[in-house]
Amino acid sequence: MLKLLVFDCDGVMFDSKKANCMYYNHLLSHFGLPPMNTSEEEFAHMSSVTDSVQHIFRHYASPTLDEVHAFRRLCAYTPFLQYMEIEADLVDFLKITSKSIHLAISTNRTDTMIPLLKSYALEEYFGKVVTAATARRPKPAPDGLLEILAHYQCSPEEALFIGDSILDEKQAASCRVPLIAFKNPELRADYHVTSFMEILRLPPVQATIA
Repeated sequence: MLKLLVFDCDGVMFDSKKANCMYYNHLLSHFGLPPMNTSEEEFAHMSSVTDSVQHIFRHYASPTLDEVHAFRRLCAYTPFLQYMEIEADLVDFLKITSKSIHLAISTNRTDTMIPLLKSYALEEYFGKVVTAATARRPKPAPDGLLEILAHYQCSPEEALFIGDSILDEKQAASCRVPLIAFKNPELRADYHVTSFMEILRLPPVQATIA
């Protein structure tokens, strides 16, 4: 019986590419550097802020990473939250599934995750939120997802993980949690969907909410 649904954030709950690009390009612009290329945009979309900064600034002798992080800490992400686009059927999906299934989040976001949930009035739906700042190691390491399973005393077979990136695929596989690939047919997954309403029709979900 399904007991737990675990969500990634970026690319699943929200289309955050525009917001992330604007944020990291703002950091680059502050130091007089050109904007990210397409490859860097994709990396930043799924990685933690620490890994993203290291990757994006890897070719530059100046500024140092310490200088970038010092400026980043002064530059709140909050103004960029308005450019996040929530999935159209997410709220309806949460209202339906939260009645009979535990909901949690495993994300490589850091201190922006809770403010994001609050800004869209989603915090009440999730009993456990693990970020790159609170997990012992960020994705693709299994730590965050294992912490969630332990919190709910769930076996991997009693959970489903909804993700869209190779980091999600690796984390789910390392924990032996079945993966629902969201809008990414290239991932190795147990299920592939393009909307949250499709998830309601998957056998383990349908059997639980019936």
